[in-house]
Amino acid sequence: MTSLPNAILIRAGKLIGLFPRKRDVSALGPIPMVPRVRLSWGFLLLITGLTCLSCLTVSFNGAAQESPPPESPTDVQIQTWNWHVQNTAIEQGDWGFPAKYSGPNSLKSKGQQQETVTLDLFAGVRLWRGAEFHVDGLVWQGFGLSKTFGIEAFANADAYKVGTELPYLMLARAFIRQTIGLGGEQEEVPDGQLTIAGRQDISRLTFTIGRFTLLDIFDQNTYAGDPHTQFMNRALVGNLAWDYSADSIGYTTGIAVELNQPKWALRYGFFQMPRVQNSLTGDDPFLMWRTSGATGSAGAYGPFLHDWGIVVEFERRYSVNAHPGAIRFMPFLDEANMASNHAAISILKADGAGADISAAQVYRYKYGFGLNWEQEIAKNVGLFSRLGWNDGGEQAQAYTDVNWTALLGVSVKGDAWQRPDDTYGLASIVSGASRSNQQFLAAGGLGILAGDGALSYGSEKVLETYYSFQIWKTIYVTVDYQFVSNPAFNRDRGPVSVFGGRLHWEL
Repeated sequence: MTSLPNAILIRAGKLIGLFPRKRDVSALGPIPMVPRVRLSWGFLLLITGLTCLSCLTVSFNGAAQESPPPESPTDVQIQTWNWHVQNTAIEQGDWGFPAKYSGPNSLKSKGQQQETVTLDLFAGVRLWRGAEFHVDGLVWQGFGLSKTFGIEAFANADAYKVGTELPYLMLARAFIRQTIGLGGEQEEVPDGQLTIAGRQDISRLTFTIGRFTLLDIFDQNTYAGDPHTQFMNRALVGNLAWDYSADSIGYTTGIAVELNQPKWALRYGFFQMPRVQNSLTGDDPFLMWRTSGATGSAGAYGPFLHDWGIVVEFERRYSVNAHPGAIRFMPFLDEANMASNHAAISILKADGAGADISAAQVYRYKYGFGLNWEQEIAKNVGLFSRLGWNDGGEQAQAYTDVNWTALLGVSVKGDAWQRPDDTYGLASIVSGASRSNQQFLAAGGLGILAGDGALSYGSEKVLETYYSFQIWKTIYVTVDYQFVSNPAFNRDRGPVSVFGGRLHWEL
């Protein structure tokens, strides 16, 4: 039962539009094929108030800067601390699609509309020479389509696997970054959400320790990596075949080491896995605030020496006719309490679809690799690609059920049509499952995102296109369309069209 204060808060939030209602649009009849985005009045008011605070940023920046040393260029800004805010609201919906059957983890075939909202407050401060401390307070609210089930390349990367009607608050990031310069030429560091403006050696050794997301450091891509400003699809934020260490929001604790040189970089990371598949970690009970009556795992880490993920990434930077490019090779190895597909299939055959397969779980290894490529082909036009594969013999622990994936896309800035801060993007994604994973899902097994109760296997194919409009300085509105064929590897369901809209602002 909801407490009276919470009930009042929920009701008031819905009246002003701050907390969206879940809607089923199947009974509404034909709907015009034009996506409608309802911007919440609560967040419009929040935007107005916080945008006014941007007027104070100039005075804060003055306090946060220190004079550059005599040998530095006089136009280089050197900060001692900074702060930033970002707010993103995404609304998506579909009008239904054909499906021969549905299961516990299926995308609803009747059509629906859902919203998510995230708000981050970032702060960073210099500690000593080469050291910075960064924190990120995250507030999120809302649900993905079908509570983030039924599509592997999920349409909204901001739709965390822990959905909520009332906002949840957590300390998403809290880490120290220590940079050791190795001498030689320097480069400017911009003022950013996770960087403090200044200068650093291009040749350097960097240690990052604490709580953050692996995607802050690994599998970066200039054109596809931020669902708040670029593509919304999860596959276009991180490699789907990389079952990387993370809680069900996307964060964990660990250490990363990076050696950077003018034309290449080598990175290594060691991170803790959650004890339970697709759940919270041992940090979350202390770093997350959830409303009374919240359900789900309280979070825990497994044994330190047995629940972990290791990743190594080699990056080679180059240029072709003065157009920059980069390629990154990323092998990874995980150990976690996972069920093998073959052992799980035996349990499902004996006990029926959806049976508890925990008896098949033991500490096992999973390995694989990712390949990440980007290339500017003309000024303000870039191509990019990701490839990924894992051994596919075990259940996924933290990210998706995908065992192989490939994507190709293009991103174009709006200079050619006198809108230099606008962006158009188009990308195609194909993903699949190993033979034993197919048999597991066909027997009625439930994965992290897939689980239709049966399976007529086909590789999942997704096409996403978007256009981001700059409305005013750091306020952007985006329209987005995604076409999904064989959702969750199933030819008996779909295809489905997902229309979306996004409002993003930042300070």
